[in-house]
Amino acid sequence: MIRRIVVNAVAGVAIVAACIPQAAQAQADDRAALAGIKEVKVAFDVLEGDAKGLLNRINVIDETRASLIKQGVTPHFVVAFRGPATKLVQNDMSKIKPEDRETASKIAAKLDEMSKAPGVDNIEQCSVAIRQQETKAENVVPGIKVVGNSWISLMAYQTRGYAYIHP
Repeated sequence: MIRRIVVNAVAGVAIVAACIPQAAQAQADDRAALAGIKEVKVAFDVLEGDAKGLLNRINVIDETRASLIKQGVTPHFVVAFRGPATKLVQNDMSKIKPEDRETASKIAAKLDEMSKAPGVDNIEQCSVAIRQQETKAENVVPGIKVVGNSWISLMAYQTRGYAYIHP
């Protein structure tokens, strides 16, 4: 009886192990979606006001950029911040909740890195949101360009063929 349980357990582990590479490969394979595509243009409209949520979104946007490059597609990304995200992409720590300050520093570092990365055309902060969130343009973290109105900016990017994504 014990031998049968051990044999069944080993067989079960072997079946699961055999399936993992196929599942991982299926998740990482974008060939069908990207067939015939040499470049993509995307404008990300980012409003997330939760520090950990914002850092996660930024990391996924960057992961997507890197994945496209790895798969032979040239990305052209614009990342536009507005709304509650505004407070998390500026360096006046008095405007950021104490429990979010460490994550806000990580956000700033990631955005600085992304601003220099291939495939990132622009990272923008809406000045209307700056006014509404009671922050200051001079406190926006390095690597981010302050624009007059991100809705106008996003409209212009869409007119130029950029897809719109609201993560």
